Amino acid sequence: MKKNILYALLVGGAMLLGSCENNFDAQIYGKLSTLTFPSTADEYEDYMLSSYLPFQNKWSYTWGDGTNYPWYIPSNGIYHGFDTCTDEEAEWNIAANRQFWTDMTRCYFENLKTITKNSSSGTNHFEKVRDVSRMTRIVGDLEAATTLAETRKKELLGEVRLLRGLMMYYLLHYYGPVPVILDPVLIGNTEAENNLVRPTLDEMAGYITDDFLFATENAPETQSEKGRVTADYARFCLMRHYLNEGAHMSGYYEKAYNLYSQFKGNYSLFKSGDNPYIDQFKQANNWNSEVIMALSVDPQATGGNTAGSFNCFMVYSLPKDCAATDGDGNATPFLAGKGWGQYLNVSKQFYDTYEEDDLRKASVITSYYSTSYKCMVTSDDIGSKWSGYILNKYPIEVKNQYQPGNIPLARWADVLLMYAEADVRKSSSVTTNAIDCVNQVRNRAGLDNLPASATASVAAFLDALLAERGHELLFEGCRKIDLIRFNKYYTTMSAFGPSRTPTSQYVPLPDYAVQLAEQVGKKLEQYFTRDDYDGPKK
Repeated sequence: MKKNILYALLVGGAMLLGSCENNFDAQIYGKLSTLTFPSTADEYEDYMLSSYLPFQNKWSYTWGDGTNYPWYIPSNGIYHGFDTCTDEEAEWNIAANRQFWTDMTRCYFENLKTITKNSSSGTNHFEKVRDVSRMTRIVGDLEAATTLAETRKKELLGEVRLLRGLMMYYLLHYYGPVPVILDPVLIGNTEAENNLVRPTLDEMAGYITDDFLFATENAPETQSEKGRVTADYARFCLMRHYLNEGAHMSGYYEKAYNLYSQFKGNYSLFKSGDNPYIDQFKQANNWNSEVIMALSVDPQATGGNTAGSFNCFMVYSLPKDCAATDGDGNATPFLAGKGWGQYLNVSKQFYDTYEEDDLRKASVITSYYSTSYKCMVTSDDIGSKWSGYILNKYPIEVKNQYQPGNIPLARWADVLLMYAEADVRKSSSVTTNAIDCVNQVRNRAGLDNLPASATASVAAFLDALLAERGHELLFEGCRKIDLIRFNKYYTTMSAFGPSRTPTSQYVPLPDYAVQLAEQVGKKLEQYFTRDDYDGPKK
């Protein structure tokens, strides 16, 4: 079904919905007057949909007075911010002129202080605090709307508050707590907008909880357009958030555990095909039984604002000297040929942690034929001819740079692993329920049940669980968050040596933001460190 909706944004931009097979794709499409917009029920819904702008995979988006990078673009979003600076990726040092990227893989965050407001490097997410304010304005306008039925109003509020909570969630895990405005009455209030100080961690966690919890109770259980957020996705986000903050927020582990039984959808691990782990990411299996939420991909999109989200993982994962055939003319997995420089790679050290028969190893390619060197490039060439192994998790299915498979945002496998973790953390014991959940994920990957040594103590089980999460959720935008939750980020990365020892737990706020706060008489702390950080405090 093809659907076109033109609507004005609060700030003068507009979006167009273009979708196939009832999938949701958000696009910028010009400008309209906002003098009488929104007024009808349909216009209020269109107005709310502007909140999806930061949650796309496109080269950039414009909302209000600035251009920024969506959270799901591999070069600048959650995969860059939460995967490349972990043990999943090797230090990226092959190509030149990408200093910020190299710095991120080295966990050297100091240079990010100098990032400018409109930096073209794409590593400045601080300006997204303005997007939080824009969503808050939308919340206020929806609450005041008189042309919306009360039930529909609550559904739209649930949708936008889920997106606002997700925006704050990502900002928290990138920078630590950041100043936000969540009361619509304060939008445009000079004193509120000048209050550039970090909230406490407890306060920020509470803000996110409130939005996610509201969404679990009010967002639609199902959507006519796949790719729009649902109450089950809110439950997933809340469960993950409860786990992340359970060490300092009373009762959060038990709340995470209880959410497992509240999912409404009939989800199960995908088990079809010779390698179900890999096959679940193929176009034919979009929206399979395991998917709670995914980024809906338009196979015709190329990253511009006149089409939907695209899947460009291939161009960031492949070396620039691989080809569709090897030196003997044999076909390779690289149907579309070379990538742009293998910005996303998988470290040999991480790959070596997989068990021998793990089907998930197929998401990593450990050698390839180089058209530059006219030979096979292997692990012996890491650090000279390439930085690390090739990420092949998001399958190359067509002879095109951009692939047709959806990008998963929430899978049932993750829920099972979170449920196991919540069970153990709340009870301080290794339960048969927790072991079974992990074994379900392992068995789908072709592995036997956990060995007795992995279930002998809480510490051993949590170590095994963290390893399973790394293998199962490789480059799904959560590794750094997981390592911090397990109190292993600094120790894991410093084990690689001084060149990858984190300079801070989170990315420091930009200098210009700190200086702006000083100009209005506020102190905006540049660094944030959790109390239980396993490394030195900044």
